[in-house]
Amino acid sequence: MSGKKAAPAMDRSASMKTLAKVFRVIGKYRLLLLLSVLLAAATVVLQLYVPILFGDAIDLIVGPGNVRFAQIGEILIRILVLILISAFTGWLMNMINNHLAFRTVRDIRARAVRRLQVLPLSYLDKHSAGDIVQRVIADTDQVSDGLLLGFTQLFSGVVTIGVTLGFMLSKNVEITLLVLVLTPVSFLVARFISSRSFRMFSRQNETRGRQTALINEMIGNEKIVKAFGHEQAASEQFRKLNEELRHYSQRAVFFSSLTNPSTRAVNNVIYALVALIGALRVMAGGLTVGGVTVLLSYANQYMKPFNDISSVITELQNALACAARVFELIEEAPETQEARAELAHQGGSVDIQDVSFSYDPARKLIEGFSFHADPGMKIAIVGPTGCGKTTFINLLMRFYDVDKGAILADGQDIRGVTRHSLRRNWGMVLQETWLKKASVRENIAFGRPDATDEEIIRAAKDAHSWEFIRRMPNGLDTLIDDDSLSQGQKQLLCITRVMLCLPPMLILDEATSSIDTRTEVLIQSAFDRMMQGRTSFIVAHRLSTIRTADQILVMRDGRIIEQGDHETLLRQNGFYTSLYQAQFAGVGEGA
Repeated sequence: MSGKKAAPAMDRSASMKTLAKVFRVIGKYRLLLLLSVLLAAATVVLQLYVPILFGDAIDLIVGPGNVRFAQIGEILIRILVLILISAFTGWLMNMINNHLAFRTVRDIRARAVRRLQVLPLSYLDKHSAGDIVQRVIADTDQVSDGLLLGFTQLFSGVVTIGVTLGFMLSKNVEITLLVLVLTPVSFLVARFISSRSFRMFSRQNETRGRQTALINEMIGNEKIVKAFGHEQAASEQFRKLNEELRHYSQRAVFFSSLTNPSTRAVNNVIYALVALIGALRVMAGGLTVGGVTVLLSYANQYMKPFNDISSVITELQNALACAARVFELIEEAPETQEARAELAHQGGSVDIQDVSFSYDPARKLIEGFSFHADPGMKIAIVGPTGCGKTTFINLLMRFYDVDKGAILADGQDIRGVTRHSLRRNWGMVLQETWLKKASVRENIAFGRPDATDEEIIRAAKDAHSWEFIRRMPNGLDTLIDDDSLSQGQKQLLCITRVMLCLPPMLILDEATSSIDTRTEVLIQSAFDRMMQGRTSFIVAHRLSTIRTADQILVMRDGRIIEQGDHETLLRQNGFYTSLYQAQFAGVGEGA
């Protein structure tokens, strides 16, 4: 039993911490917040003064033939004026609340996107793209809806409760105290239910994130799913997640839907007691009929905010559960602190000094890796899948930092310079291509937005992409995305992108893997021209593309086991020779 009771307490604690974080964001709009509260108070006071006027009007109806119409008319005019003013202040309050809610969510979403830009790749590797998108888009939208309801109904509700009590005390202390004594019952009921609904909403949102990630994977790779007949398995996987989401959603809705009816039942009991005691006081001469009418109206008005607040609690619990997921992203530790020094490129020498690295400390990947590259050298890296080739490239670019040792560029430890200045000196073409939804021109000029059309066309001709670009409907102005071109065309555009930037050092990771042999030969000649005088690292499986490399590093199990030029390695008749023969002599190698 004790274990079951502990969970809601933890949920309440987490909920309050999240709410405090939201209010810290709102803090910069404290003037809008104050104005909203003042307008809420003005609206409520004006609305709650109307029942007093109605009570006065009722007391002016003394009996048959004794109705003071002139005074009643004056009261009705005052009521009309108060209603119009309260309507205007209410409209103004809603406008401010809209601005307040949407600006707050805009700031939260902006912080989330900014944090994504500085998070280490290890975080992105461990979290699915669908879940991250869910947090930044859908979860923040839910926060917006919750805040809007909270600002609009919560503020007004709290002010209504306070002002109503003041007016009730002015009419009858005994009935007011009765209402106050019974009020905590509504609070206890709402709190008991909301503590359980928060936990369910948290699990619902976490499951929805996993569902979004699965849908994103299946739709983004539908060809692979169909090619391997994975449709049924994918549907079954989705069905299980959908069932899990249904379970949590139903429980969340069930608990939250109990709040409003439960508090209404308590409030109806309080209303009935006020009517009973008020009637007794009228018969005893302690109250007028108009006074009882006012007290009944206030009892109803006093209970209404509790009903509104209880209905808002459901939305707020969901919003806070979503906000907790967004703040979890925002509070993730960023990449290690940036150094302020800039990489002063001189020649392009690279020193790898006893480097060790692993993604998982329990599984060693690269150990004791050392190498020196002179400026302008062309270094090829070969080896079986999983030997650490691409990981080494990630370390060169500082997508990950080494666990041990150091990597020096032109004598400077790359951890001692800004990542931007380091990556500005490297041009990288990967096997995996990426294009944004924009024109061909924008995609090519991604690294040099100020490039002229002449420079872009020259780079496209050098990369042999101009032939298909000029045949496109609008040439460089043709809008494309990641799905509108073939894999080979996308890779040619990525190569063109690097050709345009012409950085001092190059990294080519299977850069021509999706290109036909004839085009590959042409691009290889363009690469050879581009690599002249530039330190270049080439990861390749096709050994025919690296015969002219100054140095070939043969990697296995995270270590360099052989190095030298192509002819030297063949004469050694070692692991490189077996790789070469496997490709050109058809000799397979055991697993």
